Amino acid sequence: MEEANEEASHKGWCDTELSTNLQTRQLKTETVQTLTAEIDELEASIAKLGDDITELTAGVASLDEAMSTATQLRTEEKAKNHETIEDAEAAQTAVAQALTVLKEFYAKAAEADSFVQVEGPAQDSTGVIGMLEVIEADFARLEADTKASEAGAQKEYDEFIEDSRINHMKKSTDNEHKQAKKQDQSQALTLAKSDLEGTQKELDAALAYFDKLKPSCVDSGVSYEDTVARRKEEIESLQEALKILNGEDIER
Repeated sequence: MEEANEEASHKGWCDTELSTNLQTRQLKTETVQTLTAEIDELEASIAKLGDDITELTAGVASLDEAMSTATQLRTEEKAKNHETIEDAEAAQTAVAQALTVLKEFYAKAAEADSFVQVEGPAQDSTGVIGMLEVIEADFARLEADTKASEAGAQKEYDEFIEDSRINHMKKSTDNEHKQAKKQDQSQALTLAKSDLEGTQKELDAALAYFDKLKPSCVDSGVSYEDTVARRKEEIESLQEALKILNGEDIER
């Protein structure tokens, strides 16, 4: 009976410890698996964010360089166009003044020559004045063409700068958001790794304890039910032997 009580007590203890240990191992295993998957996902996301940040940073730098180059070229082109326009305007003024002087000169010459009916000065005036008028028209056309070219170039530059600034702002904002997200996920990754390390230690401890429980609670070789049945048979045999020793069977 003492052995039966001890074995019953031991079985109860084993059942409790094995059940608790099983629950612990299952819970910790699930937690380890969950944390491992979370860490893998975070690491992949952080790597992708790093690539995105690198690309966005390069894109912002490229836009800065493009706008700087475009501004420099536009400044140089604008100065050259303004110089061309000023020269064309000055040339037109000079040609106009020359035409005025020549027309007055040839008008007086023609008036003087009319008395002697000489055709030479009139013919010369037509050729020189015509040539100067062509030159004046060329300078006027150069001025107009340069102004039109300048207006078109300025419009194209303004549109490029505006588009670049919008794109720059978008990339910069996106870059800031991704950097903040990467920082948050890096902190979450550190926490998850710490939790995984702690949980893995708890799982290892539960597995080690299960190994200690095996010899007396799992791998004893004989089940508790078989032990009880064997003890029952042994008690019955001992009772029969006791009856014999007491002479009960002899009297019958």
